Amino acid sequence: MGEQVSTAITGVRTVGVPVTDQDRAVAFYVGVLGLEKRMDAPVEQLGGRWIEVAPPGATTTIALLPASPGAKPGVETGIRLTTADATSLHKELVAGGIDVGDLLLWGGVPPMFALRDPDGNGLEIVE
Repeated sequence: MGEQVSTAITGVRTVGVPVTDQDRAVAFYVGVLGLEKRMDAPVEQLGGRWIEVAPPGATTTIALLPASPGAKPGVETGIRLTTADATSLHKELVAGGIDVGDLLLWGGVPPMFALRDPDGNGLEIVE
């Protein structure tokens, strides 16, 4: 382990998710999941735009980044989004044709389920 740096890390700003079509990704994350678009700026070096979405009021965002050879879509993101009612949201997403896993109801653990965005990136929804 190296020396501790003198400037402290103060938070988590964003988590990058590789997508093949940024407009389709925005339509899913904003239009289907109800997140808000916080930033959308062209970045020539990315070959696309820097787009950040987040649940209303959240401080950490999801950056919908153009897929590249080093960042291919279809990954397990490790992102866990929260909801007040996992059962109802699960039913709504299933009815909307979204790729969702089974609603998991384990004793002592909040209800949760997995879902995939249009690029196959895995997310979890937890009550």
